[in-house]
Amino acid sequence: MEQGLPGSAAPDGSARSPLRARLARLTHEPAPLAALEALPWHSWIVVGLVCIGAFVGQLDATIVQLALPTLATTFDAGLHAVSWVSLGYLVAFASFLPIFGRLCQMVGRKTLYLLGYLVFVAASALCALAPDLPSLVAARVVQGIGGALLGANSIAILVAAVPEEKRGRALGVFAAAQAIGMSAGPAVGGIVLGALGWPWIFWLTVPFGLLAAIAGWIALPRTRGARPEARFDWLGALLLAPALVILVRALNHAAGWGLTSPETIGSVVLSAGLIWLLVRQERRAAFPLVDLKLFANPGFALGAGAVVLGYAMLYAMFFLMSFLLEHGYGEQAWAAGLRLAVIPVILGLVAPFSGALADRLGIRILGASGMGVCLLGLLVLGLGVGDPAVSPLMSFGAFLLFGAGLGLFIAPNNHDTLKAAPPELATQAGSLLNLMRVLGTSLGVAGATSTLSLGLKQAGGLTDRMRDVSGPALVNAVEWGIVLVAIMALIAALLCVLRHRRS
Repeated sequence: MEQGLPGSAAPDGSARSPLRARLARLTHEPAPLAALEALPWHSWIVVGLVCIGAFVGQLDATIVQLALPTLATTFDAGLHAVSWVSLGYLVAFASFLPIFGRLCQMVGRKTLYLLGYLVFVAASALCALAPDLPSLVAARVVQGIGGALLGANSIAILVAAVPEEKRGRALGVFAAAQAIGMSAGPAVGGIVLGALGWPWIFWLTVPFGLLAAIAGWIALPRTRGARPEARFDWLGALLLAPALVILVRALNHAAGWGLTSPETIGSVVLSAGLIWLLVRQERRAAFPLVDLKLFANPGFALGAGAVVLGYAMLYAMFFLMSFLLEHGYGEQAWAAGLRLAVIPVILGLVAPFSGALADRLGIRILGASGMGVCLLGLLVLGLGVGDPAVSPLMSFGAFLLFGAGLGLFIAPNNHDTLKAAPPELATQAGSLLNLMRVLGTSLGVAGATSTLSLGLKQAGGLTDRMRDVSGPALVNAVEWGIVLVAIMALIAALLCVLRHRRS
């Protein structure tokens, strides 16, 4: 059991540790302008500010995926090394998201949310100025920490500011901002990469972040810790990041190291040990970072697994197709970006209608059908991947089917998973699903990297430098990655069926 540190009393009479008191002083929140706060539509200003963060986060994620082939050539890097430009951000985000979620519950949200914008903007500038790949990866890790500060606060700030009768509409606007950012990323990123060069994909987010930070200082309402009695789970925080980093690193490098190599076996054993210690700690902690009681519910546990797989499929596809289109087929970045944009655009168009379909058909039928549509798209893509002469039309149809399938699957699965959680754990369930989404993205990129590496090794095309990999070797290797995504789709469909039977 965690013990609070002795200290002064809080205003409500509860004990406050010296650390808590220092955090409270450091996170003292400025009041919004009185004239703005008095406006009847002030809550929609808050929604707009939160949506900027949602838009920027998704824009950045999809742009960077598209830029990986360019970065591999620019820095003369191998596949495993350049993948950490994406993974560094994702693993940092996933590691710090529960930590910041708890801190914000304890001391308030506004100051830490604004700090998230500033960290994200500063890290974006460092990314753009990076002289080499290690510097870029380090800056991306810092950017992921800033993204976690934003992600830990955005929904909570929105829900607190908007009246209950308008929250559904506000959350819909927030989801639309995410969808627009994801859809715009490949197209905008391709144009920026082609016209201005890779540093500008990072400069692009700087003005948005600065604008949001300044406007947020002026307009966001004050918040306060919702759980003044909570104590921080220090041991859980210390175990979480190493467990995730070692797990993702093992998955990312398994093909290069070899499945039976000492590096792979040692990483898997060490990661498993850290995860076991983390689970043990979270079960014992009075205020755990990750509430494992939710996984005792089969409906929630299976749904959370499906969340991981859905986002792993999406970002594995972004990773594989960026290399296929740019390096395998030799397309310009802008053309590849426009083609890849089909996936998030159709996903965003289908998702709003999937909820009504789920009410009529049930998640079992709709989820399995969505994965079936994804599998059909992957089959079409696999049939045409080796023939660039026919691939533009076939890939368009394949991307359309794949995006539509995910659109039918992701939103209803998320909603059904949240419904499976007990009402008293609804807040923790939402936070945990956000963590599962980021974890799935990380595992998707790492799995795609390792599978692509394995395919290149089999084709004799794997080298320490991507510029030395031939286009035909990479095209053949992508077929291995398509098989991986298809296996994910089959498992996700199975989880939908099992969840229905267990409920």
